[in-house]
Amino acid sequence: MTQPFGYFVHHQGRGHAERCAAIAHALPPSRPLTIFSARDDIFPALPGHVEIVRLPSLFEPCGDEPQTMDWVPTPQTLHCAPLGWPGIRRAMATLAAWFDSANPALMICDVSAEVAQLARICSVPHVKILQHGDRDDPGHRAAYDGAAGLLAPYHAALAQPEWDAAMRAKTCFAGGLGVDVRMPEREVARQRIGVAVDEEVILVLSGGGGEGFAQAPLGVGARARPGARWITIGKVQRDWHATEPANIEHRGWVEDAADHIAAANLVVASTGNTSCQQILAAGRPWLAVPEWRYFDEQHRKAEALAAAGVACVRPHLPSSAQGWTAALAEARGGHCPDRQRAMIDDAPADRVALWLEALAHRLWTPVPTPMTLPPLETRRP
Repeated sequence: MTQPFGYFVHHQGRGHAERCAAIAHALPPSRPLTIFSARDDIFPALPGHVEIVRLPSLFEPCGDEPQTMDWVPTPQTLHCAPLGWPGIRRAMATLAAWFDSANPALMICDVSAEVAQLARICSVPHVKILQHGDRDDPGHRAAYDGAAGLLAPYHAALAQPEWDAAMRAKTCFAGGLGVDVRMPEREVARQRIGVAVDEEVILVLSGGGGEGFAQAPLGVGARARPGARWITIGKVQRDWHATEPANIEHRGWVEDAADHIAAANLVVASTGNTSCQQILAAGRPWLAVPEWRYFDEQHRKAEALAAAGVACVRPHLPSSAQGWTAALAEARGGHCPDRQRAMIDDAPADRVALWLEALAHRLWTPVPTPMTLPPLETRRP
């Protein structure tokens, strides 16, 4: 039987689960895949050779955790490893038992430095998803240095400048991985979402991994450009002091985000992975405003986007009409749709699947021993 792949999926947001599903569909049906996650309802449809194993959350307490051990310091090689948590013990025990019984060819980790290090300690080769951020701490370095390969779900042009040649050499870059980047024509998209052909549309997009943008600065922006129709999708943080004009509309969570992006003249969005890939694929002027994430992930990604010339970046939403006017003008003035679309690779999931299969083959296929002849004096005539 073919050795299985394992895949740990962090359950915050949707990006981790979506790229896992894309890879699962691209892998050959003969390759069993076992997914480990704290949630099983975040995944798109999966093929028949995939199973999901529910784990307790590694960072959400259940109520039976002791409160007596926080005085013991966490070593720098770990990020979230509180003592005495039964759920963490059960999760790690489940993984270790599966490593022993399944003899996996690879464990893909998206994402947890602790799970990646557990795989290495259990003598299982792992592939670590490479995210943006300030991740030179000992915990991330141990996960990266001990990995057989690294997988970056974005274009190589968005690599951080401090990643050295050795790190890049074992990285598979895959722009658009796990995201449906097929974008409709603007006219078609506008018909679908109920927007007139000649309207100027500014779309404000918040992904599923955070709490969204605040209401008050969006109201300032809408007042600063009253001739445009402002539409928000995703979460918006309500502000009691916000005074919104009539040209802004909050649609909340929608299932047709791609249509909204394709219909827009300009997009204001944070730098979560799914949002990034869809906006780049659509080739729309983009005001990128990073949200808070651990290790400044979105801020470092925003820096990479700005350096590649594919987004206009502000550290936070503009706080005045003048600030909004300048930011929107810069987003339009520096817009290069061809450069944006070049960030999306052709068939990234297929390429990743081939890379994973090649890596597994290299790891587990014995190197042939060269045939040697005995010394001449020992040979028979």
